[in-house]
Amino acid sequence: MKIYTKTGDEGKTSLLTGKRVDKYNERLHAYGTTDELNSWVGLLRDEVKDAAVVEILIRIQDRIFTLGSHLANESGNDRVKLPQIDESDIDALEKAMDSMNETLPELRSFVLPGGHPTVSHCHIARTVCRRAERHVAFLRQEGEVDAIILKYLNRLSDYLFVLARKLSADLNADEVPWNPSA
Repeated sequence: MKIYTKTGDEGKTSLLTGKRVDKYNERLHAYGTTDELNSWVGLLRDEVKDAAVVEILIRIQDRIFTLGSHLANESGNDRVKLPQIDESDIDALEKAMDSMNETLPELRSFVLPGGHPTVSHCHIARTVCRRAERHVAFLRQEGEVDAIILKYLNRLSDYLFVLARKLSADLNADEVPWNPSA
């Protein structure tokens, strides 16, 4: 199978239904950003040594592909059978955050991203997740995306923030609080 089709050479691509849209379509911004997010999560997974966290990150990557497939589908099209995101996926993120938070010091201010390359990669994944969330929020406002996708991305960005804090602790990295300059 050849990877290149040449069908996008003129700046258009196909949704799952076959409908052709411009490559600058907001739907493509949304699922393109989730694809970027998945790559950052993959890089993070490659750096993390904790097997339990790696397992969660693999599940997250699966869920990102799932929501990307929904974003690549036309609104209202149910002819294509897609895997689903549901509340149990959000619950899993919340339980993981609660578990990590039990071992972390209380958060008293914002923290500056950094301290270790792995922590920085986690923060990059978090900010890319927030960008994907903004694109999806726009589509949601237009009535083109299920609410669960937006909710999952919101919770995922929270998870990545807490994970960055846990990785800072695990790696003995400095967690620098933000103290606004006067």
